[in-house]
Amino acid sequence: MSEKLQFTEDVIGDLKASGLYNDIKVIGSAQGAWIEIEGSKVLNMCSNNYLGLANDPRLRQAAKDAIDTFGVGPAAVRSIAGTTVLHESLDKQVARFKRVEAALTLQSGFMANVAVIPALVGKGDTIVSDELNHASIIDGSRLSRAEIKPYKHADLASLEEVLRDVEGGRILVITDGVFSMDGDIAPLPQIVDIAKRYGAMTMVDDAHGEGVLGDNGRGIVDHFHLHGQVDVEVGTFSKAIGTIGGFAAGSASLISYLKQKARPFLFSSALTPADVASTAKAIDILTASGDLVTRLWDNAGYFKQGMRQLGFNIGISQTPITPVMLGDVQLATQFSRLLFQKGIFATKIGFPTVPEGKARIRVMISATHSREDLDFALAQFALVGRDLAVIS
Repeated sequence: MSEKLQFTEDVIGDLKASGLYNDIKVIGSAQGAWIEIEGSKVLNMCSNNYLGLANDPRLRQAAKDAIDTFGVGPAAVRSIAGTTVLHESLDKQVARFKRVEAALTLQSGFMANVAVIPALVGKGDTIVSDELNHASIIDGSRLSRAEIKPYKHADLASLEEVLRDVEGGRILVITDGVFSMDGDIAPLPQIVDIAKRYGAMTMVDDAHGEGVLGDNGRGIVDHFHLHGQVDVEVGTFSKAIGTIGGFAAGSASLISYLKQKARPFLFSSALTPADVASTAKAIDILTASGDLVTRLWDNAGYFKQGMRQLGFNIGISQTPITPVMLGDVQLATQFSRLLFQKGIFATKIGFPTVPEGKARIRVMISATHSREDLDFALAQFALVGRDLAVIS
């Protein structure tokens, strides 16, 4: 190895010694309630496949049909030669589903934040951001060159205090809809009211609310009946929708503006035909029925009640996201390893994804889990928890 890259070995060594090294598992099957890892069949409890759509046969068929008609690659950015009738149709379908005037689909949820934020604010402007917002919001904000002023997590008094001190320029208030590590929901109605008083734009990233909150999974804006009051909704298809891609949704003028100014739209190739068609099918399924969303919440309630009864600390979650709070990252690493040996795939989460001293196992419940699956999981959590003296 070149001496110039020796620092990489040093950092890896430090991460392993501290318990913060990510041991990335290689999956040998399609996503589902049970998956194959390293030759073993394990219960999948850390995927974002909330509704089980990632391997739904209807989505698979839609992807195959699109490949037969449009091929496998878009071959261009959307602003030149990459926008097919599939892309245009999905944009309109997303807008109808979200109950907004227009929407723009992009390559990922991360790219959606990188596309939207620098297009709306820049040098001389201010971003007021929840301190626990997702990394893609943080990176999109940094790229904008606007001044970034964080407020305390979901703290309305802190938000107003920060806004009170902003002078000049455009102001953009940004929050996650559902916070992915704790599972709590942003107090969006109050955030919108406060932002209005200070003339600020509002933006919500609803990555973990799509397919989870609202009518048939339409998200947090629908959940709080705030249609037309939130300036920008950003979301992803890579979680409950089961595919890949992201979007921005709002007024027709906003979307027209983003088509001229959003750099990932202008300079990165479009989503593949298979991705677009399978996403459209997923939204068709959700539009027609909320059964999968209901099943997801039923499973989440059952599992969370069981974990509380066992004596685990599952934090402040208001959604199917279930953080098993352990604190010490070494303990979380050992807990995850023992779970895997007992047939449960549930990874540890540590710094920098969560603050130091707040390591956890983040359990992601799915509509595809059966009651037998959940009972099996509760039994294994109980065994490991007692072995490691987390519960009595």
